[in-house]
Amino acid sequence: MTNYTNLKNPIFCLLLLFTWATNAQEAVDYVNPLVGTDSKPSMSNGNTYPAIAMPWGMNFWTPQTGKMGDGWAYTYSADKLRGFKQTHQPSPWMNDYGQFAIMPLTGKLRFTEDDRASWYSHKSEIVKPHYYSVYLADHDITTEITPTERAAMFRITFPENENSHVVLDALDKGSYVKIIPSERKIIGYTTKNSGGVPENFKNYFVMVFNKDFESTKTFSGEQLLEGLEIETDHAGCHSKL
Repeated sequence: MTNYTNLKNPIFCLLLLFTWATNAQEAVDYVNPLVGTDSKPSMSNGNTYPAIAMPWGMNFWTPQTGKMGDGWAYTYSADKLRGFKQTHQPSPWMNDYGQFAIMPLTGKLRFTEDDRASWYSHKSEIVKPHYYSVYLADHDITTEITPTERAAMFRITFPENENSHVVLDALDKGSYVKIIPSERKIIGYTTKNSGGVPENFKNYFVMVFNKDFESTKTFSGEQLLEGLEIETDHAGCHSKL
């Protein structure tokens, strides 16, 4: 062990401490949520996802590169995002429960997970435990997320265009969606799970927008429907803003 009392240059020691003090950061700034996301299931490599959440938060949020039901929801090597998912997943091997996804887009109406997917680059991605931002190149949209204890706030920056949309995908295994245009609100539930939940398990959600809906549609699986309410195996909705 070094005996710092024997240092011959106390001035240098003082300068070193001063430098550290001026570069001090918050503890959260040292966290990189992308660590472990270069996953390879066959080798059990990585197996993490970037969790955007408050400590002990009720829900986590993560960008979603994997398809519905894929325990590896986000893999660093992927180049497309299919949505932004509320997740409670403890590990990819155990998979998720009570999850649903949100995806903003522009252009023609697209709602299935492959059609709505957008190319993105890690160069345009900011990933912190308390903040996530990414540029969706195919839609020219920047999406930002910051978590609260029981929810999250999204800021979606659309380009000037006549076709800005948000898709809510409540996923399969039984889900429900209701659009309330007068309140700029979408409510519903998802029962998507991988076991280990009660028979009457439901994860309820409420989405509130700061803009009116120009038009709305619901969908069941890959079938687009009219109406403001749907309960089916795989429910979702599309809202034009």
